[in-house]
Amino acid sequence: MNDKNAIGVFDSGYGGLTVFKAIAEKLPEYNYIYFGDNARSPYGDHSFETVYHYTLDCVEWLFEQGCPLVILACNTASAKALRSIQQNVLPYNYPNRRVLGVIRPTAEVVGQYTETGKIGVMGTRGTVNSESYLMEINKFFPEIEVHQQSCPMWVPLVENNEHLAPGADYFVKKYIDQLLEKNDQIDCVLLACTHYPLLIPKINNVVPNSIRVLGQGEIVADSLKDYLERHPEMTRQLELASKKAFYTSGDPKTFDEHASVFFGADIASMHVDLTKGK
Repeated sequence: MNDKNAIGVFDSGYGGLTVFKAIAEKLPEYNYIYFGDNARSPYGDHSFETVYHYTLDCVEWLFEQGCPLVILACNTASAKALRSIQQNVLPYNYPNRRVLGVIRPTAEVVGQYTETGKIGVMGTRGTVNSESYLMEINKFFPEIEVHQQSCPMWVPLVENNEHLAPGADYFVKKYIDQLLEKNDQIDCVLLACTHYPLLIPKINNVVPNSIRVLGQGEIVADSLKDYLERHPEMTRQLELASKKAFYTSGDPKTFDEHASVFFGADIASMHVDLTKGK
């Protein structure tokens, strides 16, 4: 495959494939490169500095493949690394490249999904501790009350393909109950981790019917479509050949087995060693 002029999609592991799937369905005409940093996953409990350096490694690798635009389809990377990359790296080293995240597009529209003005945000410890959603949602909907809940067991359950097993029920209910105890008026729960959509069947069994459970895939896909329509200078750099390539810093065979669950289709990935040349 000619990977030049593709849209890069990055995640620390598999979760970003739920966002990538929605993007590819919304914008099937473009070329895409997906990169999962599985060798260093998960990012959720790492420091800001570590996540920044890991994310920058991956973004720069995607730039080297010819991607003029990279989507951080990872809430932790978006929370801990995106702003620093946009402000301190791109203007000086890559002035014609762009990196976008998943938090701002979600924050821009989440207010449309609540009537009570009370929203729950469920994410990794890293995303929750960064308070990125609190800050971003407040910019667009200052009247909305946001309650956060970290779910440290959800990513391991999903990545070990245990998300549909009976044992997952306990941890799904545990974190939902902890969130709803913070405010009984919550009517919208945002899944602020791209792994979590695979748990939606179990989540829907626990939350009341009055609560809307919101994933990010379609929101991010709609936002990217709008971005490209508003930035023709970017679309001119992108090749329209509907090609997809998948790369991982981990073991390709393991990646392919797990990734197909997230992407909903068979995947054949290639290995990348990010430590070469360092």
